[in-house]
Amino acid sequence: MFGADLIGRAMSEVDTPGLVIDADAMEKNIADMAEYISSVPAGLRPHAKTHKSPIVALKQIEAGAVGSTCAKLGEAEALQRGGVRDILIANQIVGHRKIARLVGMARHCDIAVAVDTEENARQISEAAIAAGSSVRVLVEVNVGMDRCGVEAGDDAIALVKKVSGMPGLRFFGFQAYEGHLVMYGTRSQREEAVKSAFAPLIETRKQLESSGIEVPVISGGGTGTFDITSQIEGVDEVQAGSYVFMDAKYGTVDGPDARFSPAIYLWATVVSRPVPDRAVLDIGLKTATPEMGLPKFLDIKGTEITGLSEEHAKVTLTSEDARQLAVGDKVRIQPGHVCTTVNLHDNYVVARNGVVEAVWEVAGRGRSQ
Repeated sequence: MFGADLIGRAMSEVDTPGLVIDADAMEKNIADMAEYISSVPAGLRPHAKTHKSPIVALKQIEAGAVGSTCAKLGEAEALQRGGVRDILIANQIVGHRKIARLVGMARHCDIAVAVDTEENARQISEAAIAAGSSVRVLVEVNVGMDRCGVEAGDDAIALVKKVSGMPGLRFFGFQAYEGHLVMYGTRSQREEAVKSAFAPLIETRKQLESSGIEVPVISGGGTGTFDITSQIEGVDEVQAGSYVFMDAKYGTVDGPDARFSPAIYLWATVVSRPVPDRAVLDIGLKTATPEMGLPKFLDIKGTEITGLSEEHAKVTLTSEDARQLAVGDKVRIQPGHVCTTVNLHDNYVVARNGVVEAVWEVAGRGRSQ
């Protein structure tokens, strides 16, 4: 039983494992972020790699977001099919097949993409001209993550001058993600590090604009840095994504955990109680990811998930309440890392006040090409 026949049923009737959105908590997170963003100069372009759902993306846009961010072309296509019209792919799109898809999309929505080489930009330019479309391009600048991106200063300026003159492209600004800092240190340590990371790029922007080249936006930022990046003069868009659902890892970060609430959980069943201090759940590596920490119970204290195998989660029980768990009990488990956990599931069960309200497809699941 999974689909329309679940709607209107109590969560106790929903089989496990499953991925459940707490609709009230999600909507509050969206509203709280929208309220914050309305008080700062930067706009919000939430990252859809967290939820992979055009329904959620449109809720964010209705609340004031300027558009959506994606990690992959396939995710962008899923959002476009769902009605999202302003999409940034915050990565490089390389290869003639993918570029053909990109410039084709540009005929039906306002698409933007990151580049960090002249050759890639030129390939997109040529394909856009051939397709009769136009693509917004952001030059990606490395602000310390040491992944993609040219360096601020001369390298970035040289690439911008080349890109801004290519037909079929509209220079849209800079892509700059401080992902290495979103969970760094205390709030004050993170603020100092983020401002230092962005300083060379802000200076690069000033140099370009003083030479007559307009830089429409600098786009970056994550859930752990949204309230820092958004207040840096010269940063125009914040790409925070995880705030919409939150996860156990972000719950340990000084800052966002105080503003946003857990809005997604794994619905799991106790399938074994072999000894008094151990329980086993029917979730595992095929339903939850451990790379940023193991998932955690949302409601029952004295519980610790100590290991995941393919289909099982081992739980150590250290309180009297926890030891009351019995075979057949259903429990709410918060993912350790929401983005990769969501990618394991085909659908969301959307619940409000303990009753199923909707079932939504995870439309961007597996869309990694």
